[in-house]
Amino acid sequence: MPEAGASARRIGVLVSGRGSNLQALIDAIGRNELRATIAVVISNVPGVAALDRAAAAGIDTLVLPHRDWASREAYDEALAAALRDKGAALVCLAGFMRRLSARFLEAYDGPVLNVHPSLLPAFPGLDGPGQALAHGVKVAGCTVHLVTAELDAGPIVAQSAVPVLPADTADTLAARILVEEHRLFPQAVGRVLDGAWRIDGRRFLDV
Repeated sequence: MPEAGASARRIGVLVSGRGSNLQALIDAIGRNELRATIAVVISNVPGVAALDRAAAAGIDTLVLPHRDWASREAYDEALAAALRDKGAALVCLAGFMRRLSARFLEAYDGPVLNVHPSLLPAFPGLDGPGQALAHGVKVAGCTVHLVTAELDAGPIVAQSAVPVLPADTADTLAARILVEEHRLFPQAVGRVLDGAWRIDGRRFLDV
């Protein structure tokens, strides 16, 4: 998947909350560690802090409340259309607390990246750190993966491990994992934008 110029490095970011992973992308771009332009930040929840972060960085924002659409598929088609209109060549889910349907993936037809607070395929879904503690694992972490219609099951782009400490709570473990998310997510976005990769079955491979 060869790089096709500046337009191929325009990304759209989907958010639902505080936007700390959005900020990590903004900061990495500002430090010239990530060669990309954030074309738009879209939230399905009005008034969240992530929108303020985007506005402070001079990034276009859009609020599309999912409750305004009659079905998940109709919402996802509108979301995909908004991203296409902004010329987003890659979509990043940065705390977007809504599962995208197969209809979105068909309508958008480009790579979509998510960062998840567990070492997938272990502990998909909500509260990865809490699940890790409940299962007594000794190592947790985060995963950046390509999004597919199956929940948290797309090809893995990058992972980072975090030790589980004896005194950890779900909150303290989540906080340490989040530090790694902020480091790993921009790196993985850059790797995908560079285009020197392919998918072989479930594997994300360099070319």
